[in-house]
Amino acid sequence: MVLAQNTVIKPISSQALLSFNMQNIDNLLPGFMLSDFAVIHGLPSVLTLSLLLAVRAQLPYQLGGLESSVVFVDGGNTYRLYKVSRLARLHHLRPRNVLQRIFISRAFTAHQMTSIILDKLEEATAKYDARLVIISDFQGLYLDKDIPLEESKEVFSQVTTYLSKFAEEKRVIVLATCPPHYYSRRSAFFHAVACARSNVTISVSKKPSYPFARRLALEKHPLFKLGSVDFPCENFTLNDFVRGGQ
Repeated sequence: MVLAQNTVIKPISSQALLSFNMQNIDNLLPGFMLSDFAVIHGLPSVLTLSLLLAVRAQLPYQLGGLESSVVFVDGGNTYRLYKVSRLARLHHLRPRNVLQRIFISRAFTAHQMTSIILDKLEEATAKYDARLVIISDFQGLYLDKDIPLEESKEVFSQVTTYLSKFAEEKRVIVLATCPPHYYSRRSAFFHAVACARSNVTISVSKKPSYPFARRLALEKHPLFKLGSVDFPCENFTLNDFVRGGQ
């Protein structure tokens, strides 16, 4: 390989940030850092945000990416190929190439979700050299009423603790999305445990003063100041996710 005279080779930064590339959000949260275990909960918008990050993780560091493939653990059949393809085009990436670098593992029961995370996640991230892991609809399968309450609590606590340690030890970003489900003592417990174990917690909610607007709130972070910002309404187009023409 021949390098031009002025080519600068940049080492992988230990503080590489994976950003949303949405100006108001980036002002609040410049990006996720390696070793973050982040929980994003609230409205269904959290699922589209995770797909956005699955695309952006493949961008160069200079554009707010990780130059990385992605492991996507789908607990609620939430992966949407057409959205990923369109987001890829909006970022001037070839959809086929982007899709080939997102490695999906689907779980249909809580037992399968637990097995994927505890037994297969480490191998998958190493095999595919992934610096971003997305656990989509993290709580959903554990809400199954056929699972005894105490058993589901114990297993969910174990899995959440594992993800927190995994992110830190393997220096990857683990993002768990928690879209809305019916409220119960079980779901309230899961929510509390997930937020307690995470080092970054984000919520997406309705803006009370304006019914069609949304707010994204940074509820927990070890470094950045907490706060909230306006967020595109639930009827946004995917173009709202990409600013600056990139």
